[in-house]
Amino acid sequence: MRALAWTLRLILFLALFLLALKNTDSVSLRLYFDQVWQAPLILVLLVFFAAGAALGVLATLATVFRQRRDIARLRRELGQRPHDVSAEPPLADGGIDSQPGI
Repeated sequence: MRALAWTLRLILFLALFLLALKNTDSVSLRLYFDQVWQAPLILVLLVFFAAGAALGVLATLATVFRQRRDIARLRRELGQRPHDVSAEPPLADGGIDSQPGI
């Protein structure tokens, strides 16, 4: 399985490397205030791909930090609860059988 993963990585690397070699033509990126940035096409693609990946990671950081804070709070609450071994665990069916009059 490990050899298959490395083989797929090598194939992907070679495909991207050959794509980079085929796209060395210079392109002009027109920016604001009449500025022009000229660079190879593959470099422009790489910069925008990396910027998009970084923005995606930054967008998820708020959620990750909020979840970590909630997990820490719940662990603290769980640690502060008294450990009563005589209490019965909750029923899996939501307690339907334990309701009187049904």
